[in-house]
Amino acid sequence: MKVTLIQHDITWAKPEENIRRADEAINRNPGSDLYLLPEMFSTGFITEPHGIAETPDSESLHWMKRKAREMDAALCGSMSVEDNGKFYNRMYFVKPDGETYFYNKSHLFLYSGEGQNYTAGNERVIVEFRGVRILLQICFDLRYPMSCRNGIGADGKALYDLIVYSASWPLARKLAWDTLTPARAIENQCFVAACNRVGTDPYGEYYGGSRLIHPYGHLLVDEVLNKPAEITAELDMAQLERYRTKFPTLNDITWTKDFC
Repeated sequence: MKVTLIQHDITWAKPEENIRRADEAINRNPGSDLYLLPEMFSTGFITEPHGIAETPDSESLHWMKRKAREMDAALCGSMSVEDNGKFYNRMYFVKPDGETYFYNKSHLFLYSGEGQNYTAGNERVIVEFRGVRILLQICFDLRYPMSCRNGIGADGKALYDLIVYSASWPLARKLAWDTLTPARAIENQCFVAACNRVGTDPYGEYYGGSRLIHPYGHLLVDEVLNKPAEITAELDMAQLERYRTKFPTLNDITWTKDFC
């Protein structure tokens, strides 16, 4: 599976401008199977969503569907969404045929005020696309390893092969990002795709550092700091299966059923 991370600056609360920027970045990188966007890619990380949050039938989501069809690829990223009177930090995963899945962020960033206006999700979401099982996660979820723990399912296969993170991760906590993203890959014997934004907003500065990580924990592509970029790598699923067969640590997990 070929994955491209769209590390771009986000203009505050201007979906049309942000969609245009993401659209251009994707066009520069044809041929990927999956394009991953940052957290709240259409508006920036808004913690007071009233009057800014999008609807479940927003133009941003329609754009994702059109672009997925056009590129014959999946698009994934999170938005601020108002649904039935509640606000969610919602990650959409859109397939080329328009089939759409979503995950509501379960670990809200209380320090920023996100928890005051948003409702936390309570479901784990794994999407299968082109033979790859993908766990959907958003930013602060990265700090909670129990909720993303991998294991062996009833079919005898790993629950997932790839974790995707859409993030607005600030420069002030770069060391945590650099430490936790490879940790999630190593402990879960999976690939990790983590897309972070660049630029500034009313809350701080963002540096990028988006990364595609091998199950051994090393970067598949050098990270790019402090500027927009598109980062692409091929994820070798056959190699992943050989590694899991040779070193089957996932088989030792007996409590995963409590988190699935």
